[in-house]
Amino acid sequence: MEITRSVLDEIVARLLAQGLKAAAEAAPKSDTSNNDPWLVPIGVSNRHIHLSRSDMDALFGPGSNLTRMGALKQPGQYAAEETLVLRGPKGQIAKVRVLGPLRKETQIEISIADGFTLGIKPPMRMSGKLEQSAGVELVGPYGTVKKESGVIVALRHIHMLPSEAERLGLKNGDEVDVVIDGVRGGVMNHVTIRAAEASIPEMHIDVEEANAFGLKNNVLVRIRKV
Repeated sequence: MEITRSVLDEIVARLLAQGLKAAAEAAPKSDTSNNDPWLVPIGVSNRHIHLSRSDMDALFGPGSNLTRMGALKQPGQYAAEETLVLRGPKGQIAKVRVLGPLRKETQIEISIADGFTLGIKPPMRMSGKLEQSAGVELVGPYGTVKKESGVIVALRHIHMLPSEAERLGLKNGDEVDVVIDGVRGGVMNHVTIRAAEASIPEMHIDVEEANAFGLKNNVLVRIRKV
C-alpha cells in the first residue's frame, strides 16, 4: 500500500498531538481557576531584602523612599526598583531586590547556594525569626550597613485567611504536607500555615525548592493534613 504525503502528514500530526497531550498530563497543573480548597498556587521567591527605616536612610539617603515597581500577590506587598549589593566574607551578590513596604527590622532572605557564594551560613527560619541569624554587609548608592544578623533561608509556608484555614480544619502555625504532581513531583513536608487577615492563598517556596520539584509561579499543588 502506497502512503501518500497527505496520509503521512495526518499520521505525524496525530502522533504529535498524542505526545503533547501526554506531556501536558505529566506536567504540574497551572490552572489558576481553583475551586478546590485543598489546592493552592505556588509563589517562587528569589533572594530579596526587607529594610528598616534606619537602614533605608543609611543606604539610600536620609528621608528616601522606595519606588514601587510592581505589586506582589500578598496585599500591600510590592517589589521596589531599588536594589542592593550583598557582600560576605567570600564574595558578593549584586542587584538584590528590595521589597516594600519598610519593616521594623531589616531581613535578608537568600538561598543555601547564595550562602556558599557569600561565605555565610544562614539558618532556615520563618520570616521574622532573626535571633542568632547570619550577618552580611549591605552596599547601597548612598552608604553601607554591616548587619550582624538578619540573614535567613526562609522556610516554605502557605498564606491563607483564618477563615480558609478553619474550613480545612487548620490554624495558624500548623504544619501540613504538600503533594506535587508531574514528572518531578513528590511531597514537601513541614510546610507551615500562616493564617492572617488580608492574605491571599499562596505557597511560598524558594528557587532551589522550585527547581527541585519542577515548579513555577501559579502552579497548583495540594495541601495534605498530617
